Amino acid sequence: MAKVVGAVVVDTEECKGCGLCVVACPQQVLGQNKQVNSRGYHYSFMENPEACIGCSNCAVVCPDTCITVYRVKI
Repeated sequence: MAKVVGAVVVDTEECKGCGLCVVACPQQVLGQNKQVNSRGYHYSFMENPEACIGCSNCAVVCPDTCITVYRVKI
């Protein structure tokens, strides 16, 4: 069985830093960035990218649809 690796891409300018994706991630991949975007929000980012399994829970709960998840079989 092939292993699946995921990658989360966050549109940092659209992210309002609500943190729902951080809570929804079963692998604790996402975190809130200390830097802010142009709107003044602490946006989400991949804090622990090697743990991502590409489950897309983060994208499903994002109210602003600013998360895209890619999955690759290795």
